[in-house]
Amino acid sequence: MSSDTQRDLHDDESYMGEALRQARKAYEAGETPVGAVIVHNGKIIARAHNQVELLKDATAHAEILAITQAASALGDWRLVDCTMYVTKEPCPMCAGAIMLSRIKRVVYGAPDCKAGGLGGAIDISKLQGLNHKCEVVGGVRAEECALLLREFFRQLRHSSSASEGKN
Repeated sequence: MSSDTQRDLHDDESYMGEALRQARKAYEAGETPVGAVIVHNGKIIARAHNQVELLKDATAHAEILAITQAASALGDWRLVDCTMYVTKEPCPMCAGAIMLSRIKRVVYGAPDCKAGGLGGAIDISKLQGLNHKCEVVGGVRAEECALLLREFFRQLRHSSSASEGKN
């Protein structure tokens, strides 16, 4: 393995750690625990986590919020030299926004075979006619990312069944 490949793997795992910190913030706020960070020239320029419930906005996914922050940080909607790290495979809405914002590379943790937009249910990045191609790397720290999601939904089901029992 080349030193560049080893460095890339280390960087991917390190940046995914920051995305996981964001996901834990979402978890603590009662949001689906997905976190995202965007990196430009080795520096994190955006950090976000899901805020759908807080903002009462179906589009307030971590990826969308991070894209908005990154565009503001760079002063341009084109994020051509950026990498997004996200704890769960982006949904089709987020995958579309990733393609439209020209993000160069996406690294995600847990795959989403039911609703993923970068290879799970559909692969937006492979649609014919798009004028942007994006490198996609999945499975980075996948078990940690998936575990957080499983725990959140287990707790949600448990809370839901406990409240149903009180009626």
